[in-house]
Amino acid sequence: MYDQFSTMLAVLAALVAGLWAWRRWHYPSFWLLVGFPLTAISVRATWRKVALGCNLTKKRQRFWFTTVPGMIASTGVVRVKRKFQRIAVDTKPFMWLPLPTRYGWRVTLHTLEGQIPADYADVAERLAHSWGVHAVRVSSDKPGRIRLAVTIRDPLVKVDDLPPSTELLKVTVGRLETGKPWVVDFRTVPHWLNAGATQSGKSNLANALIVGLAPQPVALVGFDLKGGVEFTPYSPRLSALATSRAECGGLLDDLVALMTDRMGVCRMASARNIWQLPPTMRPVPVVVLVDELAELYLMADKSEKDEIAKTSTALLRVAQLGRAFGIYLFCCGQRIGSDLGPGVTALRAQCSGRICHRVNDPETATMTLGDLDPAALDSARTIAAETPGVAIVASQDGQWYRARSFYVSEQAAEHAAHIYADRAPAWAEVMTAQPHETPDSQTA
Repeated sequence: MYDQFSTMLAVLAALVAGLWAWRRWHYPSFWLLVGFPLTAISVRATWRKVALGCNLTKKRQRFWFTTVPGMIASTGVVRVKRKFQRIAVDTKPFMWLPLPTRYGWRVTLHTLEGQIPADYADVAERLAHSWGVHAVRVSSDKPGRIRLAVTIRDPLVKVDDLPPSTELLKVTVGRLETGKPWVVDFRTVPHWLNAGATQSGKSNLANALIVGLAPQPVALVGFDLKGGVEFTPYSPRLSALATSRAECGGLLDDLVALMTDRMGVCRMASARNIWQLPPTMRPVPVVVLVDELAELYLMADKSEKDEIAKTSTALLRVAQLGRAFGIYLFCCGQRIGSDLGPGVTALRAQCSGRICHRVNDPETATMTLGDLDPAALDSARTIAAETPGVAIVASQDGQWYRARSFYVSEQAAEHAAHIYADRAPAWAEVMTAQPHETPDSQTA
């Protein structure tokens, strides 16, 4: 008997050790074959209690037959009566079978009468705690249907490098919480607003863009309002660099003039944008990197009012009209608030791409994400200082995601700027609208 018990303990220990090793060294297959089936059974079994605890159920009236004792007949048989009785029961939303994902699972629910997606978004944190998972995201692809995307563990704790994008004006800068690449695509989303405090990952993201765009046939323009300390090391790959407000004003005038010239070229060729021009006529795309956006709007005294107004108007014109003519903006700042003036608010409206790292003041997060989704704003305010590079990103699919950029050192960005210095067109050539040959595979 003792030998049998020892054998069972040894087999059990070996099984536990094997499962631990399997989970440790090949988690995807362990999750798919062991973890997810157990999780799906548990979720379906406890859904009624979880829905009730999260106030997602509805009281409905049900009729039931009830038995009422009657008279005892002379034969000794008890006669009973049956009648309808109305009772209230809790009805839960119908849940389909969960489906596995790379970092968790997703499931579709049928809403009850009177429910909207916001009702589920409000209790997403409760659902996460009830299931013991990292996060629950709520979306809706059709009326009456709610999709819950559940993340068991944070996929952004460690972000490995992905292969760089080979498409024109598209840069892979990190990874989304879904496990998919985080891509900054200027062709799809032409203008971006990137907010973040010091050491939050804002500058690292700019380094990633430099590294990704350096080998591409594009002109890079830098607006460095820190006196040039950020972008000067990358000047070999920059076609133009402005380090003061006066220089920025002159460079913005050049961009407006360049945009006007390209308008004329497109009009003469009956093209709506430069991408409809023949390759032999297509001018080089221009990506404008702006660091410390607030410095363009800060006013020390009234004597600077006219200069600020002129600069603000020129930048807004580029944002409004630049996409069609191959001019794209990526504006960064530690603080972006409505107190800087109406020019910032107008520029924000033109920047459909939003990135919010950890910020020091709520106003910056509100300016960056407040007009998109309150849930995104709440998530941005919870970014910890210990997770540099983590940000809330408004994607081109209309959704927002947590994301984290790859670490790109300043040395790596400087190396890329020097290696591809020969691909930086001179600013004079860009201004004269010289056509730039682009591979067909990149312009398709």
